[in-house]
Amino acid sequence: MSILSRLLFSLSLVWLLGLPGCSTEVGKGATGRAVELLNVSYDPTRELWRDLNAAFTADYKTQKQIDVTIKQSHAGSASQARAIIDGLEADVATLSLWPDTDALRKQGVLKDGWEEKLPNKSLPYTSTVVFLVRKGNEKGVKDWSDLAKPGIAVITPNPKTSGNGRLSFLAAWGSITLNGGSEEQAREFVRKVYGNVAVLDTGARGATTTFSMKGIGDVFLTMESEARMTLQESPGQFEIVYPPQSILHEPHLAVVDSVVDKKGTRAVAEDYLKFLYTPAGQEIIAKHFFRPIDKDILAKHREVFPDVKLFTITDIVTNWDEAQGKFFAENGVFDSLYRPAKSESRE
Repeated sequence: MSILSRLLFSLSLVWLLGLPGCSTEVGKGATGRAVELLNVSYDPTRELWRDLNAAFTADYKTQKQIDVTIKQSHAGSASQARAIIDGLEADVATLSLWPDTDALRKQGVLKDGWEEKLPNKSLPYTSTVVFLVRKGNEKGVKDWSDLAKPGIAVITPNPKTSGNGRLSFLAAWGSITLNGGSEEQAREFVRKVYGNVAVLDTGARGATTTFSMKGIGDVFLTMESEARMTLQESPGQFEIVYPPQSILHEPHLAVVDSVVDKKGTRAVAEDYLKFLYTPAGQEIIAKHFFRPIDKDILAKHREVFPDVKLFTITDIVTNWDEAQGKFFAENGVFDSLYRPAKSESRE
């Protein structure tokens, strides 16, 4: 190769490395660069990630002299998983439920063993389903059984599209089967509960708007974090009811292998998610009413995280794959029990 040819080749290589997705990977000696990540998450985490992003990018700039911009995408968890599978270039997936994230693995977007890439099986925080009621709780909602009573208007997201919705369905189901009831009794109970559903929004944040801003419904089945945030934003209007028993919410995190390897953003994406396990990250998590896994920080905020008897998905079925197929797949249990009113809003 002539000197001129080598020079032209070198210039072309430099130009290519400057294009998005063609840069050398950050974390292997590169500094002073600007990196953009996309975090695709579920509905009620906007405020959580806003503060985590600000803290992480400031720390990363100080520690590694790298400017990081983090963009967010929020919708129902199952819908977000489908968007990533269909080509949305998420550097990280921070979805609500394990099956939504594992669906990415099944489609070749994540590598096998993704759960083991971060501490605590890629789970930096947890939550649970609670009842949000209007101040005074005039309908006297205290337990799951109250949701099936005539005259109780229930708000909950659609379990076909929302992680919150699926957990609420499973919590209602488990309230029967884990307390001596048969599956047939659970079917009848859940049928009555969803017969009382006034609006079945596609995602958790839409359901919050329906209940808190539109004034529809007597009780809202929602995550503890979303309920606490609503209390904070609308003081004196609502109160939280903790049922005697509820389901554990485990929103796992993952770096999206197919995207970060193409873009060269793996090192930054991994550092981003590892930040959630630091004391600073855990404090921000607690501030936004998600239960941190750090026992000391959880104890520090015990007044907002009361003890609740929690069960997991494996107390109901063998695993999440069975739950998906049995309850939420086309023509599954949910489809057989729920018949929407023609006038119902799906927005």
